[in-house]
Amino acid sequence: MSGRTQTLVHAKILLVDDNANGVAARKSVLQELGYRITTASCGATALEQFCAHRFDLVITDYKMPRMDGLELISRLRKQAPEVPIILISGFTDTLGLNEESTGADAVLQKSNNEVSHLLRAVNRLLRKKLLKKSPSGESASPRAKSKGA
Repeated sequence: MSGRTQTLVHAKILLVDDNANGVAARKSVLQELGYRITTASCGATALEQFCAHRFDLVITDYKMPRMDGLELISRLRKQAPEVPIILISGFTDTLGLNEESTGADAVLQKSNNEVSHLLRAVNRLLRKKLLKKSPSGESASPRAKSKGA
């Protein structure tokens, strides 16, 4: 496994949703792929987790009590604007939720195809983040190449 692929697989993801069934299902699928998942059942707990640990990506539901996903995204952006965020909602069309209106890097509709859309978005955003860390797009170990020089 290349260093880049390994970094993607071992990424730390914060998963936020007040629906225990939704969290369990998403967590299970993401853990099967090797991602390290921390969960939070509300925005306040998510902010505590986010301040205490480093995450490579955040996935949040839109509709939650006390603090909805939009407020959570706004607060997370103030702390770490570079961390990719995915917003999931059953109301994307009804409320006109999109990347521009929410501040999320991806907005996904809850549906029968949610898992495949979620996995594609997670992989795309983590790759994009990894490429930003390595602007030249070279492999993670430039020292290995220059040892012989």
